[in-house]
Amino acid sequence: MVNLLDPTNVITRMFNAGKYDEMYDYCKDLHEKIPNDMVGLQNISLSLINLQKYFEAIVYCDKVLEIKNLDIYALKNKIYALESLNQHKQVLELCTLLLSTNSQDTWALNSMGLSLNELNQHNDALEYYDKSLRIDPNDVTALMNKAISLSHLGNYKDAINYYDMAQIIDSSLKEIPLAKSRLFEKLNMPDDAFLAAQGVLNKNMEKIKTDANKNKCSIFHQFCEDEFEKSNSK
Repeated sequence: MVNLLDPTNVITRMFNAGKYDEMYDYCKDLHEKIPNDMVGLQNISLSLINLQKYFEAIVYCDKVLEIKNLDIYALKNKIYALESLNQHKQVLELCTLLLSTNSQDTWALNSMGLSLNELNQHNDALEYYDKSLRIDPNDVTALMNKAISLSHLGNYKDAINYYDMAQIIDSSLKEIPLAKSRLFEKLNMPDDAFLAAQGVLNKNMEKIKTDANKNKCSIFHQFCEDEFEKSNSK
């Protein structure tokens, strides 16, 4: 039987309900009763992050790290708070610390890459996304961020391909079609830009263009015809 009064269960219910003020008060009370209680300390910082009180969150992360200097939960909370404060050089230091304990931590690898992107070090960022993708080829975060890095470096074709890989894995990502479309426009490929904006995957574009040429109609007209046929077949 689940103990509903167990602090971890109480905190989880508050967090899931988005009651971050109540969660903060509850955890603060826990901390005052037992100053070194990790559950209270760690979740004070989590509640403060969700209340967008990042400086205060860092204070409590540091309290945890004074007790346990390599507490993964506190390190990741502190990284998130620092990212929100645009303190990217400090993020790099903490990610390096995380990776020294676990070189396979894809969250840390992606966070390292993101901060390098923010510091305009896109080539270095690619190294960390590649490491993450060697561990998990379906890491959508790494695929998306690698596409962004490649785009900043002017490598638009490869960027499009990485966006496309991410789109195949998670078609719900609404930002991908527009991002791909803009890159096709930079490559002066208006037909592909139109199709990308409609959410068409790269592998399906050639057939639409070939059919449009065969039917002597525009890409727009061919796409509409295909969509109409799909609708009627349902």
